[in-house]
Amino acid sequence: MYTIGVDVGGTYTDLVVTDKTGRTVFAKSPSTPADQSIGVMAGLEELARRLGVTRAAMLAATDRLVHGTTVATNALLERKGARVALLTTEGHRDVVEMREGLKPDRYDLRTPPPEPLVPRERRFGVRERLKADGSAAVALDAAALGEVIAEVKRSAANSVAVCFLHAYLNPAHELAAVERLARELPDVSVSRSSDVLPQIKEYERVSTTIVNAYVEPTVRRYLTNLERSLHEAGFAGSLFVVLSHGGMAPVEEASRLAAGTVLSGPAGGISGSRRCAEMLGIPDLVPFDMGGTSTDISLIADGEASLSADGMLAGQRIALRSLDIASIAAGGGSIAGVDGSRTLRVGPESAGSVPGPACYGNGGLAATVTDANVVLGYLDAAAFMGGARPLDRAASEAAVDRIAEALELSRIEAAAGIYKMINLKMADGIRLMTLRRGVDPRRFALLSFGGAAGMHAAEVARELEIKRIIVPTVASVLSAWGMLTSDLRYEVSRTHYGAGRISADEVRALFAGLEEQAAGRLRDWFKGDIAIERSAEMRYGEQVFEIDVPLGDLDLGAADLVAQIEERFHRRHEELYTYASRGQEVVFVNARVAAVGKVARGGGDVGQAASAVPCAPRGKRQAWLSAWREVPVYALDDLKPGHSLAGPAIIEAETTTVLVGDGDRVAVNPLGWLDITLR
Repeated sequence: MYTIGVDVGGTYTDLVVTDKTGRTVFAKSPSTPADQSIGVMAGLEELARRLGVTRAAMLAATDRLVHGTTVATNALLERKGARVALLTTEGHRDVVEMREGLKPDRYDLRTPPPEPLVPRERRFGVRERLKADGSAAVALDAAALGEVIAEVKRSAANSVAVCFLHAYLNPAHELAAVERLARELPDVSVSRSSDVLPQIKEYERVSTTIVNAYVEPTVRRYLTNLERSLHEAGFAGSLFVVLSHGGMAPVEEASRLAAGTVLSGPAGGISGSRRCAEMLGIPDLVPFDMGGTSTDISLIADGEASLSADGMLAGQRIALRSLDIASIAAGGGSIAGVDGSRTLRVGPESAGSVPGPACYGNGGLAATVTDANVVLGYLDAAAFMGGARPLDRAASEAAVDRIAEALELSRIEAAAGIYKMINLKMADGIRLMTLRRGVDPRRFALLSFGGAAGMHAAEVARELEIKRIIVPTVASVLSAWGMLTSDLRYEVSRTHYGAGRISADEVRALFAGLEEQAAGRLRDWFKGDIAIERSAEMRYGEQVFEIDVPLGDLDLGAADLVAQIEERFHRRHEELYTYASRGQEVVFVNARVAAVGKVARGGGDVGQAASAVPCAPRGKRQAWLSAWREVPVYALDDLKPGHSLAGPAIIEAETTTVLVGDGDRVAVNPLGWLDITLR
């Protein structure tokens, strides 16, 4: 039986298949933004060809297909989601516009307010009111609800977000409203806050529910169509979707909680990075994923990736827990330009997959990072994609020449400037994840993956004084490979309402209820052993924001249970902010439980490294390293465990290229991965 991982990126769709013997085959196919499923099905055809079987035979023998998708992300970024209406408590329809009274740059007086996904004319107040303890102050007014539903119908909305005040404690009014909406507007999608995010904080709950309503019809339609196409092509296994927290879920769950798929693709990369840390025995990694349109950066510390509920995308607050990932607009397709002051800029605009960089020959004229790499000799135009898709070097030169002319530079100076600029931009992204959080990147190794990362990783690491780089053999498709290591995961949370300090009995009751709910739901999808992960969101009494406190190995039966939880909060606060105020009141806000179904993982530890053996290059070519140099070129497939080489060098594979700087050293570890030590 096969398992398949599919990651749809902005430029390419990556696919990986493994069998029960551990054999791994991967392929790339151009992404099709108008309908991602077209690129997925074409990629599966190519994957089957590389396996030496038909697509139908491969799919018939596939037990599990795990998918990372950017459908929700694109719908938000491009503002192409559903036409949403909001039903909320009378007098509260402007919460989504008032937000929290904050803006990204508080000192910029000209910053326009973010445009809400639901304009005011489609936000409707309903006469009802719950008290802060969940009891009813004003019953749901059936007549008022009927009038609002009629307004929703006249607005031509095709999706509705229902978010009543304090519904996280008592969903009765929301349930009644949803039941009536389903009866009177059966073709309209409905998202309710007590289902999407049943916890305290009105703005976060309203915003997250609106985002879910905005992307849910698009995500559901895409996943339903993809599932149908797969079954028609012979697939009889289970289709799972990676969610933003790194776990996977079946299609129905991913469609219901569509807002939880906005980091679906990058989350696969973090799952793969955690697996790399485990296999290598290197607990501290900076995953550096550079693709065609963006670079995703995160942090693996002590073998774990951090989760956060502070997500923002396209100006919209999404308070569902997600992996902590910084995405920056820097990729192989990032467009270089010259502004009015004759200053070089690179990005954030991208050539994407259509038309793509100038060298793709699809009509693109703008100079991109990929074009600069061709001009500098880092990319072999004739060998791109194994020679199946040769690049147009002349088109790259013409595109870079236009930048050079505007800057009054030579072609090579302009290309080197583009290369340097994008490296500095990506190094700054890593600083955001490390130095600005009090983490010293010099004690981490850089895990380089994504199709474009290998040409930039050494210079980015050098800028940060990172001394070690790991490049897996599956680097160009590591996100898709990582999806095969993702566990099934179902998360639930509940807010603790009460004055004063929480009691031990309240803690036990909260977690017992959540564990029963989470494990019960997961057993609908998974028949194996289930692990339970507990955490709490807590704060000091005078604080506004909570922090997440892991409670994994906590003994719920302990006599001093609450004191132990509070001590863990103090320690976590100290880790994050360098201080703890043990004399202050500690407030327990939300209890959270994740039920995790562990999947089998192939591979193992690296084991003992072989003795270093030099290897011979397959050729040489001219590359720009502050001057033109004759640089040895090695084939990644020719490098075996124990091989070693010294830079400068270029290491090529079908889908990625690695640039090794002068004086850097490369060792091939027992997995066949590159372990680079910088000079």
